[in-house]
Amino acid sequence: MTPLMLLPGMMCDENLFTAQVNAFKGDRLVMVANVSVADNMPDIARDILAQAPESFALAGLSMGGIVAMEILRQAPHRVERLALLDTNPKAELIEVQSNRNRQIEIVQNGGLSQLMHSEMFPHYLADNLPLSQVKNILERCDEMAMKLGPQAFIRESRALQKRVDQQGVLSKYKGPTLILMGEQDKLCPLDRHQLMHSLLENSKLVLIENAGHLTTLEQPQAVNAALREWLSA
Repeated sequence: MTPLMLLPGMMCDENLFTAQVNAFKGDRLVMVANVSVADNMPDIARDILAQAPESFALAGLSMGGIVAMEILRQAPHRVERLALLDTNPKAELIEVQSNRNRQIEIVQNGGLSQLMHSEMFPHYLADNLPLSQVKNILERCDEMAMKLGPQAFIRESRALQKRVDQQGVLSKYKGPTLILMGEQDKLCPLDRHQLMHSLLENSKLVLIENAGHLTTLEQPQAVNAALREWLSA
């Protein structure tokens, strides 16, 4: 079975993919990479490629999807199949870059927890999730962010600021590709996913109901079903 490499989103770690690791580790090698190792996408991708098998299936969510596109740019021959979840192929807008500078300053002054709760978490989840599920997911997000810490936030923010547009890279890829998003994703909306779907000739677009930006935590079984179909394509 082809090994599966999972790439988490900003201020997330392997706990973003607990349900996916449990679902697929029985029949293949499943790895979750660290996307906080550098302050630029090329070096993050190089670090992951240095530790990855020669050929693998690659799935990334949000920032993880952006890293996956950089891996694809550097080593397309090693990516057997690609899954892009709740992500964006474009370079960062100037106004978003500027806002990251403000956020970095807050974090440098000890405000990581405050920032995550006031500016990040409110945009993560679908509006109609049960309150108990929202509480559990956000507690997990808080644990991941505090474990990674302020320096990881700063490195990841800089990497996102400096990322390049990857539309040309996607247009050249021919492997089986899953484009997946939560229907209520506020951070990476439908038009971004439709764009990726149009660029990737061997792709399928899947929308997950009752989910926002963190589909793997909000609707893990629906995501696993889509990933299972993609892995067998």
